[in-house]
Amino acid sequence: MVDRLEFRAVPAGMPVFLDEDTMWPVEPLCSWFRHLAYEDKDAKTLREYAYIVRRFVHFLDSRGHDLLTATESDFSAYRMWRTRLQDRPVGEAAWGKEAQLLNQLYRWLVEHGHLRHRPLRLTGRGRNPLVPRLRRGMDIRHMTLAQYRYFRDVGLAGQLPDARVNDRFRGWAPLRSRAAADVALCTGMRPEEWSTVLLLELGVGQQPRREAVVFAVQACAKYGKYREIYVPAGAMDAVENFLLLERPEIVAASAKSLARQRRELFVVDHIDHDAGRLRGVLDGQRRGFTISAMPPNLRRITVRENDIGFESLAVFVGHGGLMLGASSWFRIRCDAWERMSRHIHEAGVELMPRRRWRWHDTRHTFALQLLAFLERQMDGEEPDAVARRRRHLAYLGGHIKHNPLLIVSRRLGHSSPATTYEYLEYSDDPMHAVDAAFTDWTVQDGDTYADIAHHMLTDDGAR
Repeated sequence: MVDRLEFRAVPAGMPVFLDEDTMWPVEPLCSWFRHLAYEDKDAKTLREYAYIVRRFVHFLDSRGHDLLTATESDFSAYRMWRTRLQDRPVGEAAWGKEAQLLNQLYRWLVEHGHLRHRPLRLTGRGRNPLVPRLRRGMDIRHMTLAQYRYFRDVGLAGQLPDARVNDRFRGWAPLRSRAAADVALCTGMRPEEWSTVLLLELGVGQQPRREAVVFAVQACAKYGKYREIYVPAGAMDAVENFLLLERPEIVAASAKSLARQRRELFVVDHIDHDAGRLRGVLDGQRRGFTISAMPPNLRRITVRENDIGFESLAVFVGHGGLMLGASSWFRIRCDAWERMSRHIHEAGVELMPRRRWRWHDTRHTFALQLLAFLERQMDGEEPDAVARRRRHLAYLGGHIKHNPLLIVSRRLGHSSPATTYEYLEYSDDPMHAVDAAFTDWTVQDGDTYADIAHHMLTDDGAR
């Protein structure tokens, strides 16, 4: 039996559809998802695909059809329902993603003999008629300095618009939210990257305080693409405030309960800082991992033992002592938006857009601010636009790896134009420019209550 399971192993995270009456696997759906899992689709992507397919199957069932008997009219009706008739219709971008996935499913059904042909007639150019004809560009939204400070200090940290402490603030761990925002903004990391950062990656306990940090991301990056992340000193200050003032209380409250979950955790007992590797016990076996290659689900259960129990190695921890997930960060920013809305009459409507800020908007802000700063540095003191354009042309031709646009693309980990980026080296990036570009974003005039408390708890304050 064990040999059979090893021969037909089901990859972790693979969705399994079961019949409601017999509880037997539903074919050919399970075979298709096994096919996707063997193509190394990650668990998050497979889960998203599963919800799309399940929604479509339920719609077909309401019309008396299934996957193998669906007709072109079923697809048209489904598109109408999703984009116009349901309570919250989806946009063209979301629908286009669904249509492409369903087209991929039916192409597989035909290739593996489950159907003779796809129910949809393709256009003369082989195009799926259900996919939107118009292609939308990226939804780039960026913040001004005033908007970011309002989002961070009033929305996330619970202060009043005049920077005073709000006695009515009922949020939890405001320094954690503030630190996360500064790290996201000053690094350009995606939410799934900064929210999964480990203490070791930020050099906690390894180097003097208030220094910038460089570490590598890979498993948590989009497409698993390796790149280096530079965290400026200003963002590290915000993290240090959280680590000193809030995190110890969170860790202490959950240390014993984590210890009772020992068998479900990756308990680290050896850290090789130079090699960037961890060793410990996972599922009853000794295992070793390179930190940059650790996926989010492994990072979430990575802990170490101390005098009071277990402590998560994640930077941003929540109730229960483990790493905060995407749903928690979504709730945090939704609560921040409500607080911002309550005080908007004091601050001014220009500080809030019509749509709620997303965590990804800090990434867009990073890109545009850094790009503008680098271009100003490149322009120098050229007095007229013609001279600047001439300088740009010579700059691109002779020094392509110092081009501001390509530098920012490397910092963000974009894969296009991939061929060009392969020839560029991170070592030539002017990392100090990040400090200069974002000093005003992280350093405030005057001390906040967190700065004062931090000063009192450090050696400087003791003297």
